[in-house]
Amino acid sequence: EVQLVESGGGLVQPGGSLRLSCAASGFTFGSYAMSWFRQAPGKGREWVSAINSDGGRTYYQDSAKGRFTISRDNAKNTLYLQMNSLKPEDTAVYYCASYTVVAGTGSVEYGYWGQGTQVTVAS
Repeated sequence: EVQLVESGGGLVQPGGSLRLSCAASGFTFGSYAMSWFRQAPGKGREWVSAINSDGGRTYYQDSAKGRFTISRDNAKNTLYLQMNSLKPEDTAVYYCASYTVVAGTGSVEYGYWGQGTQVTVAS
C-alpha cells in the first residue's frame, strides 16, 4: 500500500520556523520527484516547492524563495520542508505529492498524495 504521511505541522508565531516531513512507503521513493503543496482556508491548492528524484534540483514558488528549503533523504524515504521566517499568510494545510515528468511533453503528472499537515502561523 502506497502511503505518504506528513508530520511536523503546528502552531508557530510569526517569524518562527517549522520543519515538515513526508514519510513515504509502498513505492520506490528514490525514483520519483516530489513536491509540496498547500491549501489555505477558502482557497485552492497551491504549489510551493519541488525537488527532483536525487535531490540535485530544487524549485520554489516566489513567496517561498529564501525562506523555505526542500530536501530529501532517499535512504530514509523521507521528504522535508524547512520553513523559516513564517508569516500568517503561510497558514495552510501542507501536502506532499510525488510527480513524474512526461517524456516528450515536459508536462507534470502528480501521482501519490499525502493527507496533509496543518500549519498555523499566528501570535
